[in-house]
Amino acid sequence: MREGNLRICRQLHDGRRVITGFLTKGDIVGVSFKNRYLYSAEALDDVAFQRQTKVAFEKQLLARPDLRPVLLSQLCDEVAAAQDQMVLLSCKSAEERLCSFLLARLRKSTTQGCKPNVVDLPMTRLDIADYLGLTIETVSRTVTKLAGQGILSAGRRHEILVLKKSALVQRAGEDEADVDDGRDDTPIYSHH
Repeated sequence: MREGNLRICRQLHDGRRVITGFLTKGDIVGVSFKNRYLYSAEALDDVAFQRQTKVAFEKQLLARPDLRPVLLSQLCDEVAAAQDQMVLLSCKSAEERLCSFLLARLRKSTTQGCKPNVVDLPMTRLDIADYLGLTIETVSRTVTKLAGQGILSAGRRHEILVLKKSALVQRAGEDEADVDDGRDDTPIYSHH
């Protein structure tokens, strides 16, 4: 994907929507080793792709061995994200789920050149709730609670500012070493 944001989801037979992930610039979309896709990709904003047929993609992998480690790395990241999502949904409280989600988005935003304390959220709170297995009210209450405790602050539209990363890590129930990016926890304030 060259630009934009997608949500990956599946419609259940009873009409419920399950969001299994969010993709952004640099992610590979639509690679399947089956004859059909089990999930849909829906645009959250303007999206640009570099489209390739399956045959052309396979030829490129054969012709350019340097691409194989990149693809393998992305596939490994996808498997690890799926495993993290299983832990998140099966073992974590609502607050831990939201904090883990915000930390993952913070890492993603930072790798895309955003400020180190800015969480880019192109999706709606309903999308976040569906992804985390929560209600939209629980997501909103938890964000309000964390803001009241000085851990988060509202940024511009579709972003949240992390004021106390170590507190967010603690609330996520994660190990600081697993999410440490080498930055200190000094609050960074952004003027808009």
